[in-house]
Amino acid sequence: TVFQRTANYRVPAHNGPLSAEFQNRLRRDFHSIKATMLASPNGMPFPLSERLATETEPEERARIFEEAWATGGLQFRSSFFDLMTDEEANAAASEFIKAKIRGIVKDPETAAILTNIDHPYGTKRPPVYSFYFETFNQEHVDLVDLRATPIETFTPHGIRTSDSDYRLDVVVFATGFDAMTGALLKMDIRGRGGKTLADAWSAGPRNYLGLQVAGFPNLFTVTGPGSPSVLSNMPVSIEQHVDWITDCIEHMEHVGIDSIETTQEAMTEWVQHVNDMANATLMPKANHSWYHGSNVPGKPVVFMPYAGGIPRFRKICDEVAADGYRGFVLTNREA
Repeated sequence: TVFQRTANYRVPAHNGPLSAEFQNRLRRDFHSIKATMLASPNGMPFPLSERLATETEPEERARIFEEAWATGGLQFRSSFFDLMTDEEANAAASEFIKAKIRGIVKDPETAAILTNIDHPYGTKRPPVYSFYFETFNQEHVDLVDLRATPIETFTPHGIRTSDSDYRLDVVVFATGFDAMTGALLKMDIRGRGGKTLADAWSAGPRNYLGLQVAGFPNLFTVTGPGSPSVLSNMPVSIEQHVDWITDCIEHMEHVGIDSIETTQEAMTEWVQHVNDMANATLMPKANHSWYHGSNVPGKPVVFMPYAGGIPRFRKICDEVAADGYRGFVLTNREA
């Protein structure tokens, strides 16, 4: 029994054994593949297409979507340049995926629940799947629409919704993430004067370059809010942040500096830039998304990751370092 809180789009993963030819190509073309990842907005080993869905004839657009579906994975999102910025383009992709779901799921009522999606494609994290929709064609699999019949309580034998009791052997919780900030806040990090990071972020995360928070000298955060992080291939973003932090610490040691801290002004400007980049996309249109914390009751609703892409983000970080670490105050505590 699957209790569905919110429906989402899914594209097939097409996972399978890696052929010797494929593995040899990865080794042979390692450097060119990595160069593609570094140049890609999302850090993927394939480029983002420059063609626009809105300027492509419907028949050709459908053919390209079919090809991307057959390839599978996140390459579907890269099939057109404007999928994440133009509502018309996104609607075409969204409807294509919904049609695929309706073609896979045999029961029309179940298919209707699975395609009752309330956000544009990709504005929540777009899962890739292996036989997820096909599972609902099995006789012993049931789908419960929690929008229509919400869960009321747990019982000694399972779960009760507004219209039924379900006897269950095991309950698996897959209710989402307190993403971007949850783990950091649970660590009870304290800065100058004992101020907690939770207090500093009580109205939502504020930092500079996703790296530092005013009042917390020498605290570097890696791929947290304010950086591409979850909107990217994470190892690529982690590498960028760790390289920058390493170079910064080496610079501090070289010039005899032992403390670095950003400023309130730098954070204010960066948070505004992060919001501007998000608002240039369709990302803020998703409901109950952990990208902006609205999936956690009581959490401040702030779009957290940087949607401007890895190359733009890397360029800004490099320029800040080249300009004497603009936006940071570097001091020697012994001076």
